[in-house]
Amino acid sequence: MKIVYKITYPNGKIYIGQDVTNSINYFGSALSKLIELDFLPEQRKSFTITRDILWASETASNSEVTQVEFKLIREYQSNNPEIGYNLFPKFKINSN
Repeated sequence: MKIVYKITYPNGKIYIGQDVTNSINYFGSALSKLIELDFLPEQRKSFTITRDILWASETASNSEVTQVEFKLIREYQSNNPEIGYNLFPKFKINSN
C-alpha cells in the first residue's frame, strides 16, 4: 500500500509526505532543524504528533504517488512557512 499522509505538530503546523511501504512507524522526513526552531526545550519534553492518511493506493506508481503528494502539499499549503514544514514544491504567493 502506498500512501500520502499529513503530520500535524502541536503548534498546528503540518507536513505532507508519502510512504510507499505504509510503515506504521514512519512519520516523514521534514527538516528537523526547521521544526526545532518552533519549539522551546520545555515544549520538547512531551511532544505529540498526529499522522492522518489522506490518500492510499495499491496500484499507483511511485511517480503517481509523488504527483498526488505535490497536489496535496499545494492544496493544504503545507509549503507555506506559516502553515507547514514542506520545502518543495516551492511556495508561491498568489498576487491576484
